[in-house]
Amino acid sequence: MTLLLQTLLDGLILGGVFSLSAVGFSLIFGVLGIVNLAHGIFVLLGAYFALALQVQAGLDPILSLPLVFIALFIAGALVQQYLVAIAIRRGSLMTSLLVTFGLSLMLRDLVVLGFGPDIRTLQSTLGLGTVRFGDIVVDGSRGTALIVSLFLLGLLSYVLYRTRVGRAIRATAQQRFAAGLCGIDGGRIFAVTFGVSAGFAGLSGVIVGMVNPFTPYDDAHWTLNAFVTVVLGGIGSPIGALVGGLLLGLISTLASQYVGPVYPNIFIFCTLLLMLVVRPNGLLGNAFKGSI
Repeated sequence: MTLLLQTLLDGLILGGVFSLSAVGFSLIFGVLGIVNLAHGIFVLLGAYFALALQVQAGLDPILSLPLVFIALFIAGALVQQYLVAIAIRRGSLMTSLLVTFGLSLMLRDLVVLGFGPDIRTLQSTLGLGTVRFGDIVVDGSRGTALIVSLFLLGLLSYVLYRTRVGRAIRATAQQRFAAGLCGIDGGRIFAVTFGVSAGFAGLSGVIVGMVNPFTPYDDAHWTLNAFVTVVLGGIGSPIGALVGGLLLGLISTLASQYVGPVYPNIFIFCTLLLMLVVRPNGLLGNAFKGSI
């Protein structure tokens, strides 16, 4: 029984990290209608930017979160305005796939040139200590990662549903033409959305770096996890990303513990196929196309 409870707890903690890493992907998918294949490299850019701040300035990864968000927000907005928007205007949504995929390859090579291919980790001195509940152990770094992830997801949810910018984002996602008639600049909202997505991807990269080792070649892993999380939870909703991430984390840890460490992907993709057949919009549906 203790082993089961420990496995479930580890799955929930891992799921919280998955949720944060996927929420930006979900936001772009829900608002712009595109699949951002550069999402994974934005996650890693956040981790490496925090690493650079820690090495060069001695800044703790948790304290670097605002700087990471600002840097990735600006980068994401510029990418949308000067790459993705032009690709869609001159080509199609399919062109945006090629552009973001090429961007991910280019940025990955730049990260390798700047930091090398070695495995890196982030160490924080501001996190929680290890907590024990009888025989159940909560690692300090993982507990901190879960708390920060839930806080950031709650913050994004507040912005989307309680601020003017959030209402403009949701209005543009539901009906861009009608939003334009109300004075909302769709192009600017797209850039802001892409920036917020990249910013939250960078924040998740810092959290990932505190929990797991990372290399420049992990970008495909995080892009794929984000896609699965969005399919499971639903598009465009922080709550959907949370539900999908928690489900993904539980499936991964339970399969690894009780079947074998090489089998989680089999169970994950079987669940993905089942969800696509039974409920293609995910457990919570599309947040931006419903009745919000």
